[in-house]
Amino acid sequence: MQMPEPDRQVIAARDDLIGALRAIVPGEGVIADSDELSAYETDGLTAYKMRPMVVVLPETTGQVADILKLCADRRVKVVPRGAGTGLSGGALPLADGVTLGLGKFNQILEIDYDNRCAVVQPGVTNLAISQAVDQDGYYYAPDPSSQIACSIGGNVAENSGGVHCLKYGVTTNNILGIEMVTMDGEVLRLGGRHLDAEGYDLLGIMTGSEGLLGVITEITVRILTKPETARALLIGFPSVEAGGACVAGVIEAGIIPGGMEMMDKAAIHAAEDFCHAGYPLDVESLLIVELDGPQVEVDGLIETVSEIAKSCGAISVRVSESDEERQRFWLGRKAAFPAVGRISPDYYCMDGTIPRKRLPDILKAMSELSKKYDLRVANVFHAGDGNLHPLILYDANNPGELEKTEEFGAEILKLCVEMGGVLSGEHGIGVEKRDLMGAMFNEIDLNQQQRVKCAFDPEGLLNPGKVFPELHRCAELGKMHVHHGKLPFPDLPRF
Repeated sequence: MQMPEPDRQVIAARDDLIGALRAIVPGEGVIADSDELSAYETDGLTAYKMRPMVVVLPETTGQVADILKLCADRRVKVVPRGAGTGLSGGALPLADGVTLGLGKFNQILEIDYDNRCAVVQPGVTNLAISQAVDQDGYYYAPDPSSQIACSIGGNVAENSGGVHCLKYGVTTNNILGIEMVTMDGEVLRLGGRHLDAEGYDLLGIMTGSEGLLGVITEITVRILTKPETARALLIGFPSVEAGGACVAGVIEAGIIPGGMEMMDKAAIHAAEDFCHAGYPLDVESLLIVELDGPQVEVDGLIETVSEIAKSCGAISVRVSESDEERQRFWLGRKAAFPAVGRISPDYYCMDGTIPRKRLPDILKAMSELSKKYDLRVANVFHAGDGNLHPLILYDANNPGELEKTEEFGAEILKLCVEMGGVLSGEHGIGVEKRDLMGAMFNEIDLNQQQRVKCAFDPEGLLNPGKVFPELHRCAELGKMHVHHGKLPFPDLPRF
């Protein structure tokens, strides 16, 4: 059968693009085989998948610049991808786009102890940075639960946090500079090895931009000296509300722990069965509070936090007596996501943020929603900064259950906004929360954000379909009111 002319043209254009990409990245740097492309069709949000047109794996900044310029000249869309561990669909590929993988940018280029920083490529894993400087008494503070696998470039794209972000800040507080490539192939350097750069805060704009503004090829991160002492308390409560009251009490006392995390009963049992961290199983909520600094200060703070916990009704208080025991306390928390995977065929990980004082309110509301949708929820929280991670348990094999899960999750996020919080604390918007942006921002807000997008990427070729529920053409954004020029996004394919 003769192939229709339009199909032949599309295939010829794809083959020509692949040839041009192979001229830039020779050898095995271009993946075009359908079976091999399947490894890139989803990120950590596995509810959605799409096979990319082609994947390219450059090794140098020059190659990245040439790839982006080639795609810009041909008006081909580009989706940057790090380790693929993101949980909002930020690296979901496009069937008519190039996936630009940065996994080969995996070198620590320099460790500068004089300036307390390290220069790394974006494909370096988060944990590898701390491991590289550990023997000299330093570490990199942000520590997402996926730190063994997630890349530092992805951390910058999503402004990732972690269990120690309460005291030491999220990614934006711990990077000093980046090298990036714009969609037209221009290489820019923002910041450096100094704490603050002059002029506009372009580094702040890039951090958390989710791959919409440029491709990051080098990062200068702050490294910190390890504290003299670090000890953790494992505190059990008869209710989640009592645990929430303890969180508020600790902060009200002027104490800023190195980390303060909470888990509910479902998450406690799943984590303990998975990694045997020594968690008590007769409690409704568990609070992990880490205190660090000079030993005399830590000893005093432990006594104060213990008293606050008991005044809030704590039924068990255990203090780590060694660094191994402290790390065991954290082991269960950091393994909570994979642990929950053992008790449910699928789970949907949310990422809303609320004021700390509203913790009991959101938990009560989630309990009611759980009954409404007939779906279980396991909860883990960055309790100190109000970042929630509800895990909605479902079975994608049951018709309609994923859609029901999405509705449940959307209600949780809308409640977060209503309570004075935001849609995302660290996972990003991606495709997961894209259509909820209107719950938090009005049209003027969204148009202002899109003007920034247009300044960096006027043709809208970088990671399109993410973050914005409706994308306006850049020319239209120059007008006072925008009523037309909207570009439709394709429906998201599901398993």
